[in-house]
Amino acid sequence: MTLNVRVSGALKDFVARNVGEDGAYDNVSEYVRDLIRRDKERLEAEQFARLKAELKTAFAVPESAYHTLDVDTVIARNARR
Repeated sequence: MTLNVRVSGALKDFVARNVGEDGAYDNVSEYVRDLIRRDKERLEAEQFARLKAELKTAFAVPESAYHTLDVDTVIARNARR
């Protein structure tokens, strides 16, 4: 995939400071790929944190609060959603 992105002003200056001899990246493409990877990792970490919180809440419920469900009940419940 090829993307064309136009930046100007303060964003252009910021990118320029991060690319080239004095920057952390050799070129703008490398910089953008790293930003995308970091954003992907951030989103995955947020999703994992939400799942972890849901599981923690679920496991904190006393066992007496659980009840047995059969397959037909689960399918019917999910069909209503």
